[in-house]
Amino acid sequence: MDIAGLQKNTLLDYPGKIACTVFLAGCNLRCPFCHNPSLVLPSRAEPPAMGEDALLAFLKKRRGLLEGVCITGGEPTLHRDLPQLIGKITALGYPVKLDTNGTNPKMLGQLLEAGLLSYVAMDIKNAPEAYANTCGGADVVEQVAESVKILRNAGIPYEFRTTVVKPLHSAETMKALGQWLSGEEPYFIQNFRDTGDLVGQGLSAFSEDELKQLLLAVLPYLPNAQVRGN
Repeated sequence: MDIAGLQKNTLLDYPGKIACTVFLAGCNLRCPFCHNPSLVLPSRAEPPAMGEDALLAFLKKRRGLLEGVCITGGEPTLHRDLPQLIGKITALGYPVKLDTNGTNPKMLGQLLEAGLLSYVAMDIKNAPEAYANTCGGADVVEQVAESVKILRNAGIPYEFRTTVVKPLHSAETMKALGQWLSGEEPYFIQNFRDTGDLVGQGLSAFSEDELKQLLLAVLPYLPNAQVRGN
């Protein structure tokens, strides 16, 4: 498998661990606020950063220094050989965290049943009625709901998270999201950041006070919700 990018050291991507982040190209959604267009849009694809052998060689050298590996994208679960890659990484002694949009419950279940994942961060894009508009028109609510069920029965740490952006989110849609998701697991609201290189246009971030209102909208249904990184 080709590796689209590698962040060699991060203290943010894997909770509680010094990790590296592996980026895999390709995604089945077109969220306008996505800041990785080179991983999502075929027309903007860049040459792979390295091959699988080079990644594994890097991880072998970093044993004792790195404490985990985060695999993100794009959408990693689109790759049919993802279980093989993660198996090779875990064989080196690394726990693996997966970032996913939850649209491939079959692959997610396969990875969990094989004991290949130690942590999962899953995006919840919006309330069901606003989901398609938030992720580029794709009707994926049923698949996301199935992935939520799978995670809740997985027996490993996980989190749900939502990147919020004007005009796609509001207190009303966040309340509906909270009612739909409703649970006591960690849930994070992440404010949109305009990197200047996005899939879409016409987007803006929320103010601190507005973020508090979004948080208040979900707290009755997601009591462990918090705003992250603002």
